[in-house]
Amino acid sequence: MANGKLLVGSHAPYLHIGSSITSKSYDIMIAGLPAVIFGISQYGVPALRVVALSISTAMLWEFLMNRAMKKPITIGDGDAAVIGLLIGMLLPATAPWWFVALGTLLAVLVGKQIYGGIGCNPMNPPVVAIAALMLSWSRLLDFNAALTSYDFGFPAMFPLTAIKYFGPSAAENYTLAGLMMGQQAGGIGTTFGLGLIVGGLYLILRGSIRWELALSFLAGVFVTAFLFHAANPAKYAPALFHVLTGYTLIGAFFLITEDSTSPVNLVPMLFYGIGAGFLTVMIRNVGFYVDGVIFAVLMMNLASPLIDKIRPKALGRKLEHA
Repeated sequence: MANGKLLVGSHAPYLHIGSSITSKSYDIMIAGLPAVIFGISQYGVPALRVVALSISTAMLWEFLMNRAMKKPITIGDGDAAVIGLLIGMLLPATAPWWFVALGTLLAVLVGKQIYGGIGCNPMNPPVVAIAALMLSWSRLLDFNAALTSYDFGFPAMFPLTAIKYFGPSAAENYTLAGLMMGQQAGGIGTTFGLGLIVGGLYLILRGSIRWELALSFLAGVFVTAFLFHAANPAKYAPALFHVLTGYTLIGAFFLITEDSTSPVNLVPMLFYGIGAGFLTVMIRNVGFYVDGVIFAVLMMNLASPLIDKIRPKALGRKLEHA
């Protein structure tokens, strides 16, 4: 410790990949725009209010935490804005103001700052917040109850609720093309499948997320759902239906790929993504909750340090002592 600054020493050489927290945050916000704009056009001014309030309160909580802990102000790096954007995308357009503000407070305080800030959090902050809200006020996150005042021109029931309680025959009311184009009820930024895929491809091409995580998660969802459907097609929905509904696509490209909570090595990333996909479908088909993405990601967050111990062998050879 010198002049109040912590000195950290490590061996050379050093290599910087040219990325930064700020540039990555801006990339995520740009990638989320198609889905958010579509959600606002579909749900109107209430959706705009939720997204704007979510982003602004997340930045406010981070600013207040920085001041309270006498740390440098970090809202300029864009991470708090990303947290707010993702929470806004996951919420219904009818979420009350206190619900939105509480969600961002939980994400910033409990999910991030309490552990030391960005890079120190063991769990994804928006996922922590949505899980807490889901457990405490499930009614407000019930899209069927929350969106009853909207006349969409397509089946208004949340697709995953329809198949869970009415069987896979309910999936016939939806088309895969319609699901891709947002013809389903859900969170503000979670229904426009095509927009989420385009945003995800943008993040992959920019190098802001690891494609191994996103694709292994989608593969885990697809294969697990396929096996369920093959075993009992009269009870379980087809695999592509699971991929294109609920929080699956936003989970693949925006939640499971968060750096602080995901593995860094190739094989662990594949285990991590496939495991989250498997748990997602298990919760949907066997568990109590309609959509399992949030809890699946949360459980894999906690398992990530253990999974990441599966590492490649170091270069070199062991010296034999005489």
